[in-house]
Amino acid sequence: MSQPARAHVDLHMHSTASDGAVPPAGVVAAAHAAGLAAIALTDHDTLAGMPEARAAGERLGVRVIAGVELSAADESGAETHILGLLIARPEPLQHALDIYRIARRARAFAIVERLNALGVALTGDAVLAQAGDAAIGRPHVARALVAGGFARDHHEVFDRWLGAGRPAFVEKRRLGIAEACALIHDAGGLAVYAHPGAGGTRQRVAALAAYGMDGLEIRHPGHHPSDSARLAALADELDLVPSGGSDWHGAVDGSRTIGCMAVPAEWLNRLDARVRGRVASEVLA
Repeated sequence: MSQPARAHVDLHMHSTASDGAVPPAGVVAAAHAAGLAAIALTDHDTLAGMPEARAAGERLGVRVIAGVELSAADESGAETHILGLLIARPEPLQHALDIYRIARRARAFAIVERLNALGVALTGDAVLAQAGDAAIGRPHVARALVAGGFARDHHEVFDRWLGAGRPAFVEKRRLGIAEACALIHDAGGLAVYAHPGAGGTRQRVAALAAYGMDGLEIRHPGHHPSDSARLAALADELDLVPSGGSDWHGAVDGSRTIGCMAVPAEWLNRLDARVRGRVASEVLA
């Protein structure tokens, strides 16, 4: 008896190349075990996990899409996360992102300095040990704090020190939204507004579309069903392609488990079609 077709995809996932807990090949293996047809590896500010993930995908028959998650800011300073999906030319994008990797490292050391001033004897080396070759983020600082016995778990770390407005919080260097979209487009990809939630109002989404946003993450574990319904209607109205994913960082239970959003493969087909349409337009221009 033939195996049933794999009907679902997951277009928002993280590995140890940034702040996930599972190596890129392990992410693909978990996707295969979950019955997914395709995934997008969308590590923060890096495409470094793609070669390993792609090799695993070829072995296991899972399509692996080159992706990235960028943090951008609008004129008010409000942070917006943008997924770059279907990246075709990774080298120039990665070169631009290397600048932000340096800024991430500097931010991590600034956080350590603030913790030290608060009497927490964490070292920069402890954070680097947690990050390895990954793009450093606050989760690596949190892991170092827990491993060092300074806190029970990540929740305590962010509540006491690392959350926005907490005493060791340090703002990260961020791209402008238009700049982030342009970087993604120059790399041949599509820019997708990640996990907008209740903040994804018509006014907000229309403004981002004017910046060059191509798509909208409709299905995400942080969305209430009413958010997803509203965002789906906005995507139709504003001609944005739908996307969705688990935002998986390696959890084995809870709300963000691999494939939990049951994103239809047809949505990936629509993303592919949008890229083909853009390429055709560029050829004719």
